[in-house]
Amino acid sequence: MNKPKPDDRSDNESKIKRAMSNTQSQMQAAKEVISTTSNPKTKADLQAKNERREHALEGMEIEMKQEAEYNGTHY
Repeated sequence: MNKPKPDDRSDNESKIKRAMSNTQSQMQAAKEVISTTSNPKTKADLQAKNERREHALEGMEIEMKQEAEYNGTHY
């Protein structure tokens, strides 16, 4: 029988930071396209994506705080 792997949260903070950075970069790239495109559907689609990304960032910030508390660091 296989034993479950122990909970290894040692690198979660760095993974969340990387995900947040990538999400912010994608948001900025989308904003640039929104400002340059004349296609209303593209603008609407990208604005909707950025709204979802904003919600995702909020969730990542909460996770980051939880991981910082767990690891005894500050965020």
